[in-house]
Amino acid sequence: MSKSSEEVLLIIKHVKHKKCEGTLYMMGERLAWMQGAKDSFSVSHLYADIKVQKISPDTKDKVQLQVVMHDGSANTLHFNNPRGREAQVRDREGVKEILQQLLPKFRTKINSELEAKNRMLQEDPELFQLYKDLVASHVITADEFWANRAGKQTSNSKNSLQEVGVSAAFLADVKPQSDGCNGLKYNLTADIIESIFRTYPAVKLKHAEYVPDKMTESEFWTRFFQSHYFHRDRLTTSSKDLFSECARTDEDDIQQEINRNVTDPLVDLTRITDSTLDEGYGNKGEETKQSTNQVNLSMIRRFNHHSTMVLKACDMASKPSQPAVPLVNGQIEASTSRSGLESGEPPPKRVRIREVQYEDLEAKSKNHTSSLKLKRMERYLHGPTPITTAQYNTSEDLIHADQALKQEISEWSPNLTQVLSSSSAVSILGELSPGGALMHGTSQQQLQQMIPENIQQELKQQYNALCELLRHFWSCFPTTSKFLEEKVMRMKTNLERFQMAKLNALKEKLSNYHYTVNLTSHMEHMLSAAYTKFNTWQNRRQGKR
Repeated sequence: MSKSSEEVLLIIKHVKHKKCEGTLYMMGERLAWMQGAKDSFSVSHLYADIKVQKISPDTKDKVQLQVVMHDGSANTLHFNNPRGREAQVRDREGVKEILQQLLPKFRTKINSELEAKNRMLQEDPELFQLYKDLVASHVITADEFWANRAGKQTSNSKNSLQEVGVSAAFLADVKPQSDGCNGLKYNLTADIIESIFRTYPAVKLKHAEYVPDKMTESEFWTRFFQSHYFHRDRLTTSSKDLFSECARTDEDDIQQEINRNVTDPLVDLTRITDSTLDEGYGNKGEETKQSTNQVNLSMIRRFNHHSTMVLKACDMASKPSQPAVPLVNGQIEASTSRSGLESGEPPPKRVRIREVQYEDLEAKSKNHTSSLKLKRMERYLHGPTPITTAQYNTSEDLIHADQALKQEISEWSPNLTQVLSSSSAVSILGELSPGGALMHGTSQQQLQQMIPENIQQELKQQYNALCELLRHFWSCFPTTSKFLEEKVMRMKTNLERFQMAKLNALKEKLSNYHYTVNLTSHMEHMLSAAYTKFNTWQNRRQGKR
């Protein structure tokens, strides 16, 4: 059963899992299911491990809810209330609302940690192979594997942290579906709800005020989509409407944006008028006619307000907090105003003008060429001349030299009195060749050519895995706490398991190749040193008792 201090939010009976009747418990940090004839949970999932929840369509006979985990596994719960389908749907909606409220709270931290770990494994193939050799084969646990890499993991997550903006079409992506009874069903995700809250802070305040004290989450969003605040024909809002105050707040924001001066000094929106090139040759401005359709005007105002709020949400997330610069007797303001008065233009406008460049108004740049300065013109025109006259051999001299060399070679006779016999020379060459009697000390140089690439890669993987285990083992000394003593015992067991499952199998595989060198001797020496240290520590520990 659950712990005594664990909070139980909801208990649903008559819930089937794999055709077995049982009871579903919704607790503060996990979801659990207990079979009717047992006193322990058969299914238990932390909210942090749940990725998403799915519900069966209304056209299906069974009322089901499926929870999908981060590792890809899933569990399906069948609500089988004997009171009928309405009671079954009511039970499922209660579970769905609790999951909808709790999953986003547990998802943020877990997602960031999982993404950081997955990114580290993808960027480092050796680390990924080490993870498969140790964690996937149950040699050590995942927590022990990531324990010594927590600092690197947090630093990588800080460097890659980036604030995600708000999509301008997040409301258009909420496409309603017909429920078959002249009604519409909206599927809201946690990201869409977060976008609504960031874009419309007034709705977020209403949500905090009414949910869950005065109404449920589902009722709140139902009234949101039914209100005139969401619809495009927002002309008059009733005082009974829950979001009428939000509409008035939006109107105040729109008026503030209209009254706010544009900070761009090169754009004056108040002087922009439509003109034609017809009569008057564009000198006479055309008077624009105001639209009298209030629906169109209201829709345009809402579009402009929506775009403004989206930009504001992005600006608030990306704008860093800057401390205010104190003004001493107005010195900073006086200097800026003085420079603006001297040039006759405000400082922001002069800065923008410096940034603007027009290619057709710029002066043509002249190509500056360097002139060639020569001290002696004749050397440049005729090239270098030799200081002294060279001595050349004629063709007759070359012919005589060749004939003399051939005559000396034909008359040469070798005088080999102190040389080895042919049999002795062959035996010595055999001893000095790779693998000979005199070349045992240099056999290590040929290991790279003797051993195939796949065997070398497997040796490297097993060596890295053993080094990781030994790093955990040696980090426990000196054992100053009970936790370190337990970890030493556990790591000793892991080393023995690694030797039996990995190292002995590799050694047996290498014996089939009949190598003259024991390739696993170094790893065996490392293991024997660790066993010797463990036995010495254990004998000393028993002696103290």
